[in-house]
Amino acid sequence: MRQASHTLTLRTTGKGLYECTPEVAAWVRSSGIESGLLTLFVQHTSASLLIQENADPDVRADLEDFFARLVPEASASYRHRSEGPDDMPAHVRSALTQTQLSIPVNAAVPALGTWQGIFLFEHRRAPNQRRIMLHLIGG
Repeated sequence: MRQASHTLTLRTTGKGLYECTPEVAAWVRSSGIESGLLTLFVQHTSASLLIQENADPDVRADLEDFFARLVPEASASYRHRSEGPDDMPAHVRSALTQTQLSIPVNAAVPALGTWQGIFLFEHRRAPNQRRIMLHLIGG
């Protein structure tokens, strides 16, 4: 058994889904590990990770619209407002999604389905630099 780890840094320009499948797949290939389990973990409380369709951009737009309706900004019901009107909704959206993913690796490739991609889901309006920890264990 071998292990490898890496920090992937993504720059966002505001709310949205940012696909990082190519960067993750390239790192997995470079690790030299052919078969194993890849774990991704986002080190932030106002962003999350998703495996989602990467073929039709309408899916991303619909997801963003859904979360905007589900968790509106500037709600008077939020106590935490010190970091702006989009901060507490970002925490709620992150809590409703995932901060960690596990993906099998076969033949040095993440074993995603045909239309699946790995996405960082940025929940804040301002540009950010987000860190995703990658850890691969296998042989």
